[in-house]
Amino acid sequence: MNHTLDITKEHCPMTFVKTKLELAKLQKGEILEVLLSEGEPLNNVPRSATEQGFEVLSIEHVEGTTHKVTIKK
Repeated sequence: MNHTLDITKEHCPMTFVKTKLELAKLQKGEILEVLLSEGEPLNNVPRSATEQGFEVLSIEHVEGTTHKVTIKK
């Protein structure tokens, strides 16, 4: 089951804090799709997720400055 989190209006460090809180709710193997803005959030969320032991499956441009990062718990 895929879950979605929209943090396009958030700023660092809250972007990864909210991502980590959402990942904590998931079961091992579940997928979280995170919608975020380019710049610091796009740089920090995938890096921080990997450092915390999560698997970043993909990073895709959605539209404008919005990107989608797919993370597996």
